[in-house]
Amino acid sequence: MFSRTLSLLLVPFFSLAHLATVFSLPADVNGLNDNARKILSRATPAAPHFVVYSDEWVSGENGPPDVSEINGFNVFALSFLLTSGPADQAEEWVEIGASSRSSIKAQYEAAGIKLIVSVFGATDAPTSSGADPTDTANTVAAWVIANDLDGVDIDYEDFNAIDAGDGKAEAWLTTFTQQLRVKLPQGTYLLTHAPVAPWFSPGKFGGGAYLTVDKNVGSLIDWYNVQFYNQGTSEYTTCSGLLTASSSTWPESALFQIAASGVSLDKLVIGKPATASDASNGFISPSTLATCLSQAKSQGWDAGAMVWEFPDAAASWIATVRSDSWPVTSTSSGSSPTSTPTSGSCGGVAAWSSTAVYVGGDQASYNGQLWTAKWWTEGDVPGGAAGVWTDDGACS
Repeated sequence: MFSRTLSLLLVPFFSLAHLATVFSLPADVNGLNDNARKILSRATPAAPHFVVYSDEWVSGENGPPDVSEINGFNVFALSFLLTSGPADQAEEWVEIGASSRSSIKAQYEAAGIKLIVSVFGATDAPTSSGADPTDTANTVAAWVIANDLDGVDIDYEDFNAIDAGDGKAEAWLTTFTQQLRVKLPQGTYLLTHAPVAPWFSPGKFGGGAYLTVDKNVGSLIDWYNVQFYNQGTSEYTTCSGLLTASSSTWPESALFQIAASGVSLDKLVIGKPATASDASNGFISPSTLATCLSQAKSQGWDAGAMVWEFPDAAASWIATVRSDSWPVTSTSSGSSPTSTPTSGSCGGVAAWSSTAVYVGGDQASYNGQLWTAKWWTEGDVPGGAAGVWTDDGACS
């Protein structure tokens, strides 16, 4: 990924105190204690994951975008937290203050959007600069907790360390990930990585790159936001090249080829730039990407899509990308309800679809009744045993 952050010194993280966090949950779990509520509210969402990054200072924005601007996404990554401290969107998250953070976080939670921070990016080279992986993990985790976020994305781009082929980069990432999980337990916090696709290419790197990382700590990583871009003018620019047949430059690094090397297919999120100017190369149009996602889904893949970056990628971008696979409903994942649910009124409410993704507050009509989703769901019939829908009464 690109970072527009300039001239930041690589100095140790500052210390941060842990802060308590409070979350609102569906009414039927109100009997749970505070700790149980926190765990449930932060539990890893089921695939597909639709992830958008941003390190942009956007005019008129005060913190991350309103949920309506990223309708269709379900993860927003504040970019970046560096070894020198927060920058860009991560810095803005700190500067808006606790009250604003709490309000925004509540809106994101109600819309089914996880809010995470991405660390390192192109600016940082933590292994090459000598950062201690355990100490760095401890301070990253403390920052995540202190700033009331749902987790962390590891955008490690220390190319010199990987290219050295001596295994030090892989060992650093292994220790770093293990220590993050000590502080940010699985099922309570998200932990994702964002490697470039060639780092899954067998035999190309002496230390094994991300095939080694996955072997060592893949079970601790929720999913990979794989960067299928910035790797050559013709790399990953067709559905075939992206999904099944990478070039000889980076062999066996297309989506299904990575899975064939032993990485869980359901953890491989397809990452692309929003526009040609958002990356050096690797851009494909949103409509073509929609076709690619549909093809991959038909072959059993369901991990989702990632994009660099907002505001070039917003609600209209993801609506196009999802159109052939997981169409965005009027208030689908990544959005908040456009109005307060009205009991019994089904005017303008779409019929329930077994293939649509719904989040808390989304409405659907089914068997002559109006239903409101309590939380994220796909394929659960309204009124069914899963209990994820509230019956709002007969359509009028």
